[in-house]
Amino acid sequence: MKNILVTGGAGYIGSHTAVELLESGYNVICIDNFSNSTEAVFENIQRITGKRFTWYEADVRDAVQLDSIMGAHHIDCVIHFAGYKAVGESVQKPLMYYQNNIDSTLILCERCLKHSINNIIFSSSATVYGRPQYLPLDEAHSLSATNPYGKCKLFIEHMLKDLHIAHSEMNIALLRYFNPVGAHSSYKLGESPRGIPNNLMPYVCQTALGIREKLHIFGNDYNTVDGTGVRDFIHVVDLAKGHVAAVQKMATDPGCVVYNLGTGNGISVLELVHAFEKVNGIEVPYVIAPRRSGDVAECWADPGAAKRELGWKAQLTVEDMVRDSWEAQKALGVHDILQSRQYTASV
Repeated sequence: MKNILVTGGAGYIGSHTAVELLESGYNVICIDNFSNSTEAVFENIQRITGKRFTWYEADVRDAVQLDSIMGAHHIDCVIHFAGYKAVGESVQKPLMYYQNNIDSTLILCERCLKHSINNIIFSSSATVYGRPQYLPLDEAHSLSATNPYGKCKLFIEHMLKDLHIAHSEMNIALLRYFNPVGAHSSYKLGESPRGIPNNLMPYVCQTALGIREKLHIFGNDYNTVDGTGVRDFIHVVDLAKGHVAAVQKMATDPGCVVYNLGTGNGISVLELVHAFEKVNGIEVPYVIAPRRSGDVAECWADPGAAKRELGWKAQLTVEDMVRDSWEAQKALGVHDILQSRQYTASV
């Protein structure tokens, strides 16, 4: 297995995965429509790795473009990152999410069948577990979703499972992420989204820079160590290496497999903020806001299956996460500074 097609390759997780694939000796072909990224990401991947690779400005929903790309390369495996990913926006614009995320995956799967590409790794999410019935969350936990973003992930998981049932030659890996943060140690890649960030760490960094007035933390009355929500934060480089391990697993014809990619450790939002302040020597102004409907108190992974079957385990620490996030944010700058002075963070 040598040639890997990465959809959404200029995105936060996709770009870090492209680096790890290239450094592991794979040939990488990236697709991105730059809806939430820029061509500069691909230039930085080449600077980091010292390796040239092929990339296309393309939309996964365009079957003609996919046919052309797949026809030009002997693709062994597809890693599918491309898709909209903002929970709040998905509630406001559900049809846009269903049309983009589900249609793009349908078209991608059809093209994979046409071009005899029998290995698909899907970027899923811990959102498919819904409200935790027990902790830590293992892959056997019941599945549900409470918003269109999570429902897209869950529907696509079902779609890919059905694809494997109908076409047993198709190997499928469903990778359920927890909460990625951090950045590559070169600080040439990081989480620098266009417009309003969807995740916690960009808000923390931009508040520390003074671009945003304050960080809003939703709820401090949960039954947790300090009353704030607890999540499984994982360094994006560890997450990217998990994809390399999944590619290696595909070479064994595993069928349809599911893995949590998390650390197995819960960290509260306030603990993460205080770690950021301590490691980076800078204050992050914050206020406590009311709980958000649908938020859970605690959520963290049991990553045991990935360790047993992929030989993968998260290695980087919380200190690495907050240091690398901050240094990368400073190095990369901030896109589209907003005029409004009230900001809220998504956890």
